[in-house]
Amino acid sequence: MSVNGVTSNQAATAYSYSTVENVKAENTATENTKAESTTVESGAVYEPSNETASTAKTTYKPDTNLINKLKADADARTAQLRSLVEKMMTGQANAYGKANDIWSFLSSGNFTVDAATKKQAQADIAEDGYWGVAQTSDRIIDFAKALTGGDPDKIEDMRAAFEKGFKKAGATWGRSLPDISQRTYDAVMEKFDKMAEEAKKTTTTEATKTAASQDPTR
Repeated sequence: MSVNGVTSNQAATAYSYSTVENVKAENTATENTKAESTTVESGAVYEPSNETASTAKTTYKPDTNLINKLKADADARTAQLRSLVEKMMTGQANAYGKANDIWSFLSSGNFTVDAATKKQAQADIAEDGYWGVAQTSDRIIDFAKALTGGDPDKIEDMRAAFEKGFKKAGATWGRSLPDISQRTYDAVMEKFDKMAEEAKKTTTTEATKTAASQDPTR
């Protein structure tokens, strides 16, 4: 039987994992340029300086525990998926022989699976599934936040890293990614927009409070 659901599942896996790795690489490069002034530890913490309250700054640090957890989860899910595909290819050697690699084999859709596998794939990409739009977009945003420690100044850097990862996944897939991938892309961009808007409001509020505290007439 044809399994468009399975191929969509593979696409979601490909670009989600690619994005996670790309976001990590982008943030690592940024952190290296600030190595002299920032010590990388676990968790985002607030560290007041010994100066006056008006010059105290918030120090954002990568949440290494969450980063490792998310990466381990992605690795496990990818390994599980690869194992499933390898079993499929074993029984369909002719179809795989015409493909250049595992991703071109999957994107071709020129294969069949049993009813149980198809059912599981459809569950995975459902609205509430692990590779569904909601969960996948949430994981990408969580990873971005963990890498930056929630630093609002790096929101656009993370957005750019995500876009780069999405394009890379499309190139790996070999053609236009399935609809579920585009919908996930849109969901992630909306969440980045929301983060940017919230950061802007917070900055405005803090600036107003600071100005008020420094104005003796208020």
